[in-house]
Amino acid sequence: MPISFHHVRSALIEHMTPHLADRHAGAITRALSQIDQESAERMLRSTIAEPRNPPAVPVLVELARMLLASQARLRHAATIEVRPAPLSFEVFGADGIAPSAMEQMASAMRLGPVRAGALMPDAHKGYALPIGGVIGVENALIPFAVGVDIGCRMHLTVFEEPSSDLQALRSRLRESLLRGTFFGSDIRERPMSHDLLDDPRFRETERFLNCELKGRCAMQFGSSGSGNHFVEFGELEVTQAAPGLPAGRWLALLSHSGSRALGFRIANEFTRIAKRMTPLPEGLEDFAWLPLDTEEGRAYRTAMELAGDFSAANHQVIHDTVIGLTGLTGQFSVSNHHNFAWEEQVGDRTLFVHRKGATPAAPGVLGFIPGSMGAPGFLVRGLGNAGSLSSASHGAGRAMSRTHAERTITSAERDRQLAQAGVELLAGGLDEAPGAYKDIRSVMAAQSALVETLAEFHPRIVRMAGSTEKDPEEGN
Repeated sequence: MPISFHHVRSALIEHMTPHLADRHAGAITRALSQIDQESAERMLRSTIAEPRNPPAVPVLVELARMLLASQARLRHAATIEVRPAPLSFEVFGADGIAPSAMEQMASAMRLGPVRAGALMPDAHKGYALPIGGVIGVENALIPFAVGVDIGCRMHLTVFEEPSSDLQALRSRLRESLLRGTFFGSDIRERPMSHDLLDDPRFRETERFLNCELKGRCAMQFGSSGSGNHFVEFGELEVTQAAPGLPAGRWLALLSHSGSRALGFRIANEFTRIAKRMTPLPEGLEDFAWLPLDTEEGRAYRTAMELAGDFSAANHQVIHDTVIGLTGLTGQFSVSNHHNFAWEEQVGDRTLFVHRKGATPAAPGVLGFIPGSMGAPGFLVRGLGNAGSLSSASHGAGRAMSRTHAERTITSAERDRQLAQAGVELLAGGLDEAPGAYKDIRSVMAAQSALVETLAEFHPRIVRMAGSTEKDPEEGN
């Protein structure tokens, strides 16, 4: 693309990230006003041709660097590919998947960088990619196909105590959940110190997005989100022993939550940048991607991985806190996340496998697939099914929207179902009632070729977000 003196500043201001625009707009204007067009073009071309021999005017070094990035973004915008028809994709448990989720998945398979895809049996409509959607993307990341709650994960701790001890320990377990867990807007009174908060990726991401992230994370460390996030005690029946986990019936602690406000801000800010970089036709806008050969793409990957690490560390703090209050001894743990993009080999291609609400299930990889507050969950081992891109469901999947559940399910109906399942609910909304979800056993049957079951977990004491603990700055 030819370089024109007259479009340099407008192109830079339009396409550079906001914090660079604010910082350099005045300097760019002053620098350009001090030199003639011929000299400016010569300096810029020299910098682009010989980046190790920069021009004499200092601000033009930065200007030329940004121009290179701007030219790359313009090239990507000029070559955005949307297929007229979607690539084919595997569907597991098609009978239980709504047409709206199928349509979203088909839209994703029209995107140029997408090379492969699959839909899990818990799939339902989400933002852009459906929950339960898996796509393999070449040399690009799609923030909304990763999801808003980046790195949302399951974490299971199995205790040395048998499940038969649960009733005798019930008062202590209940108290540990009430004192040691925080949900939604109910966060710690003081910021928490943690080694992860000193990670330089916080500074890099804050500088790139021109927003504060670390302080909010310090306040939210050790807390869970709202929606379908929970911390619960239950009984784990192990039918296939695993290293460190003997067969038997054990008391266990299970949690589900993600990266809180950190993931929310990263997802939304980088989606806004992606929409500017890769503008897509109407109806596909939320699938905007970030090419990995751009500064923005690399910055998003760094931020996504930071959010995943925060989620993992946060779960460990939650478990350490609750377990410390119980006085119990853990013998085994397993942790796995979703809402993430992994660099993996798919056939003969290296792709970034986006699993939005889907569990990694490579051969031998352990994971946990929950049901609902009144239904069992499953400790599983992946089978590495190529058609699923080595993935499985991340839960039962919603059978009805939150709004519909709140309008149609009564407290009496929910409480009756929980009593029949032997579940004590400490807090939780009607939108998470068992009736709002698909039948988990049907979902598991539909993915028997994706994972094998090692153990079955039955919730007994459940803590979720109460009606006054919702946090608007998070996703599920």
